[in-house]
Amino acid sequence: MGNKETFFKHITEANTTKGDFIPVGAAMLDGETITGAHVKIPLKTMNRHGLIAGATGTGKTKSLQVLAENLSDKGIPVLLMDIKGDLSGIAQPSPGHVKIDERHEKIGLPFESKSFPVEILTLSEQNGVRLRATISEFGPVLLSRILDLTETQSGIVAVIFQYCDDHKLPLLDLKDFKKILQYATQEGKAEFTEAYGRISTASTGAILRKIVELEQQGADLFFGETSFDTQDLLRIDEQGRGYINIIRLTDIQDRPKLFSTFMLSLLAEIYSTFPEQGDNDRPELVLFIDEAHLIFDEASKALLSQIESIVKLIRSKGVGLYFVTQNPTDVPEEVLGQLGLKIQHALRAFTAKDRKAIKLTAQNYPDSEYYDTEDILTSLGIGEALVSALDEKGRPTPLAATMMRAPMSRMDVLTDDELQTLLAESKLVKKYNEDIDRESAYELLNQKIKDAEEEEAKEQAKKEREALKKAETKRQTSTSRRRSSTRMNPIVKVLTSATFIRSVFGILTKVLKK
Repeated sequence: MGNKETFFKHITEANTTKGDFIPVGAAMLDGETITGAHVKIPLKTMNRHGLIAGATGTGKTKSLQVLAENLSDKGIPVLLMDIKGDLSGIAQPSPGHVKIDERHEKIGLPFESKSFPVEILTLSEQNGVRLRATISEFGPVLLSRILDLTETQSGIVAVIFQYCDDHKLPLLDLKDFKKILQYATQEGKAEFTEAYGRISTASTGAILRKIVELEQQGADLFFGETSFDTQDLLRIDEQGRGYINIIRLTDIQDRPKLFSTFMLSLLAEIYSTFPEQGDNDRPELVLFIDEAHLIFDEASKALLSQIESIVKLIRSKGVGLYFVTQNPTDVPEEVLGQLGLKIQHALRAFTAKDRKAIKLTAQNYPDSEYYDTEDILTSLGIGEALVSALDEKGRPTPLAATMMRAPMSRMDVLTDDELQTLLAESKLVKKYNEDIDRESAYELLNQKIKDAEEEEAKEQAKKEREALKKAETKRQTSTSRRRSSTRMNPIVKVLTSATFIRSVFGILTKVLKK
């Protein structure tokens, strides 16, 4: 057999599956697409996580779109982080193009144009289903890690949560948390000291500053009610297709703290609420995190540790995580080592640093007798990628330079009218977009402080009335004593009266005359 025939057999045998799969394209040899040499990703391994990487304009987003569409077609819900704002077109069918037809003819796959069920979500004031979570749902450990607190400060946060649990004070949003922090060192200082020990104002001040920093990135829109139920990510439409949930993040690119906060809380919530799946034949949910460096660049060591732990554990819940970024080196090695699927688009070697990154990237892929990995990384065209997946037994498949298939949906954004129509039909918009500000720690503490102030005012008024009463009694007693001291004895009064004296003198005069 010639080299092409050997290569064809090499690829097709390695991509033979017993279970369901997603065909992503056809393998290439020496720049030529080998028709029918299909590169497949078994559904069974799609909860083993993955990476889609490559320089700007090489086709990362289209590869993401292809995977999301095919997962939806298989009845598997998807969650996409749309940082650049170019994924909403999945809700509309592809208009088709002659180049798409030519591509699919080379690959040996028929092209079908179709739209997919889409739900638009948002973290900000953009149109879409509002995503929120309460402070209580975060808990003291996760909140402390997000705020990058010291051990002492984390201890104070734990005490705050305990106090709120003990006194049934709901912690819903950031204003609740700020209020209880202030209360702990001001009006409630004595109460906290007696029950939990002294709380330093310097520590609470430092925590407050961290909260203000988070607020400045828009976190006040995220914390609150109604909390998003992660089960709503698992919806299936009437045709049996999984919903593609797209989170619009175009306006938070410069607020990485909010993005990483949301992502960590979402992954933690999914991990804590989804049941264990074991070794299933398909994932329950697949998440694609575009511009993944936004999570890792601003993350503290504690936050990175938390992310690494969740990545390792969450696949047992039937959840696959796929990181989309320009360079694999954007992802920490501890996370990169957990990724089973790698779709590597072209990298550009403009600088010495770029060349070093390419060498490191090439070492992440299996050796191949058909490719010089380091060389092919810089020569791939748009819509072409090196693909290395896991087979159904969890073994890496042979490396394949792949002509990627085209998305079935539109590779563009929705118009304003199309977006409004989509949102008008959404059941989740009606469920989550009502602003709720029920009585919580902020209002209850304010009322408690007000009641205490009123009680103190009453006590003070009572004390003042009693003091006045005592002063009046004392004054009256003093006046009475003075009157008593100046009142003349009746006998003395008679003896000293003018009448009595005249009578005495009259008697004396008569006696003397005799």
